[in-house]
Amino acid sequence: MLTYEEITKSEAIKTYIIRADESLEALGYTEHSFAHVMHVAETAGYILETLGYDERMVELAKIAGYLHDIGNLVNRKDHSQSGAVMAWSILNDMGCDPAEVATIVTAIGNHDEGTGVPVNAVAAAMILADKADVRRSRVRNIDMVTFDIHDRVNYSVKKSSLKINEEKTIVKLKLNVDTNFGSVMDYFEIFMQRMILCRKAAEKLGMQFKLIINEQQLM
Repeated sequence: MLTYEEITKSEAIKTYIIRADESLEALGYTEHSFAHVMHVAETAGYILETLGYDERMVELAKIAGYLHDIGNLVNRKDHSQSGAVMAWSILNDMGCDPAEVATIVTAIGNHDEGTGVPVNAVAAAMILADKADVRRSRVRNIDMVTFDIHDRVNYSVKKSSLKINEEKTIVKLKLNVDTNFGSVMDYFEIFMQRMILCRKAAEKLGMQFKLIINEQQLM
């Protein structure tokens, strides 16, 4: 069986992640390189492991998380679909079981808020992990005067965490926001669709989604 470790050691996949992120950097987007994809992989794995899914499902969630943004190599538009097709080819070439390829590809193809739907547990976990990765260190623009709303919102988040309660009924995204750089309304202006998708993903996993900003529950 193909493992997460094997995927992360693939030089071809590393190259695709690097080059995809270079394209996004040229477009002025936040960081989508190894820090992001490994964070998504580990968080998606944490979600399914905490909820009691078997080790193999946890592994598939981590693989999907690591591969989820490679479609940006093709184009930012519809990157979830192009990434899913790329992943299908890569995983088949690496000898991955067709049923597992299907699970991973489905998750990648459904992670973006424009068209995504949490159709399976791996997709749901990856959606939550991806949309929760909001942090100051993802901002690449060093000139605050030219910050757009995405820069302001990401830079304003000093700390973020995604945690599941002991009863496994609630998943909370907690953000510590410095309102000198971005307001809570700024966050909702650009991330409302993402938060709605997170709510649907949590429901798919049998939980409620809660958004806490500066200790105030907003969802």
